[in-house]
Amino acid sequence: MPNYRRGFESLRREIHEPELPTEGDLPPWLAGTLIRNGPAQFEVGDQDYNHWFDGHAMLHAFRLENGTVGYRNRFLETKSRQEALDEGEIVRSEFATDPCMSIFGRVMSLFDPKPTDNASINVARLDDQYVALTATPLPVSFDPETLETAGVVDFADDVSVDTSTAHPQIEPETGRTLSYGASFGRQCTYKILGVAPGNATRREVASLDVDRPSYMHSFGMTERYVILSEWPLVVNPLDLLLRGKPFIENFEWTPGRGTRFRILRKSDGEEIATCTADAAFGFHHVNAFERDGAVVCDIVTYPDASIIDDLYLDRLRSDEPTPGTGHLRRYRLPLNGGAASSTVQSDERLELPRIHDGVATARPYQHVYGVGTRETDNFTDQLVKIDAETGAAQTWHESGTYPGEPVFVPAPHGSDEDDGVVLSVVLDPGNEQSFLLVLDAASWSERARATVPHAIPFGFHGQFFGKAGRD
Repeated sequence: MPNYRRGFESLRREIHEPELPTEGDLPPWLAGTLIRNGPAQFEVGDQDYNHWFDGHAMLHAFRLENGTVGYRNRFLETKSRQEALDEGEIVRSEFATDPCMSIFGRVMSLFDPKPTDNASINVARLDDQYVALTATPLPVSFDPETLETAGVVDFADDVSVDTSTAHPQIEPETGRTLSYGASFGRQCTYKILGVAPGNATRREVASLDVDRPSYMHSFGMTERYVILSEWPLVVNPLDLLLRGKPFIENFEWTPGRGTRFRILRKSDGEEIATCTADAAFGFHHVNAFERDGAVVCDIVTYPDASIIDDLYLDRLRSDEPTPGTGHLRRYRLPLNGGAASSTVQSDERLELPRIHDGVATARPYQHVYGVGTRETDNFTDQLVKIDAETGAAQTWHESGTYPGEPVFVPAPHGSDEDDGVVLSVVLDPGNEQSFLLVLDAASWSERARATVPHAIPFGFHGQFFGKAGRD
């Protein structure tokens, strides 16, 4: 019986289809390109990658114009991929996969580390470049028209970090891009970096010294502050050097630490408050804003970090898969520090959360879009729209299909926060295909779909860029 496991099989075919078969009614104003990123090759030779996060990055571009949809897909031709193909085996360490090395090879890698440039998580605009992003500080530039890889971005600075978030935040009022990174060593440091519009220079906005860094996939931002969520999944930096394990397997779950939220002021980098909460874990911040002497911070959370283990490929392909979704939790972080309070905002599960970027970012808001779970043994089998204040939810579901991250595209001159459409790439394993789904964001009803002639593996994140790939 066809099922979601098709989404964890490799796709090696690269195609260009100028016009896909399309049903329904595409809004006449919808013009631009949705570019999505995710893993598409899960093995090299007779070696398998261990984790969903580890497969070779592939870009997928859906060009919407004049009521038509075109499609192109292409591997990101990184050094990590090219070395693996040349050698016929895995060469560089990934998130949860480590190549087999001799003791000599491990020692030598300490002196000449080769972090992976397999940027399979997200895409973004950085100055005038389009880049693919992962958790290493090596954004990979590509052509938004052809998807041809241009190479790792060469920043015009001497900033040094060992890890970086694939979820930069753009300040609505300034256009500045903020990012989070961490450096490991005798003294470890969290860093917030800023890149001004039209610039390729990273400047340090804030830094915090830390003994045992937490694994933080994303961060929060309000008008005045940045919020780091220190989940109790932490690492001794020496272990990263000496244990010879894949990156994430060096981190240890220490629930006795609880969760700590570090609130940093953007204007001068000062830590103005630390707030504490029960142990939890999350990949994705949804949004944050200031209200009544506190920061309100919405995050998709889990009781612990076992969700990382649930996303190993052998587990995802097993008969006991994870639902792959958490709950929308709202933290209230007092600006004078102390205990944080939190509430689960909706009964509906979700992941890969998105909002109306720019309009809702860092402000009080209403709507969260995400993938959801109707049947917990069926991975992510629906799309959800949740009212962040009331918890009320709408769902879109089509039996036998598996939607990906919903990307909101606002209608021009729209007056409401949900005036626009949501774009999602949906896997249809029964027909060995995927399709681009266009939902009306307000009514949560289907407007159109465009069918791709092959099945697209489950990806992570994408962005919509205005007409001709330009904003």
